[in-house]
Amino acid sequence: MAFSRKFLLKRVKEVNEIYMNHSKRGLSNEYIYRNYIRNVFHISRSTFYEYLTIPYAKEIKEIENKEKEQPKSFDDNKTDNLNT
Repeated sequence: MAFSRKFLLKRVKEVNEIYMNHSKRGLSNEYIYRNYIRNVFHISRSTFYEYLTIPYAKEIKEIENKEKEQPKSFDDNKTDNLNT
């Protein structure tokens, strides 16, 4: 399955938010994985731990900045120039 990096990072963000909410209550990583992550996201334990290490906020911000900087493919001014 091919996912865009942005989609993956949003998934990572969701997993991290769930983890942070439950770990504050003192629940173990294994308990959080088994009861809140595994059946919702269908990821392995090793993937869960990998997701916890990804700096998703920074990467999402970088992707959004790149998207803003890219010129639009169909700009009204450019299409007018083609017709003349």
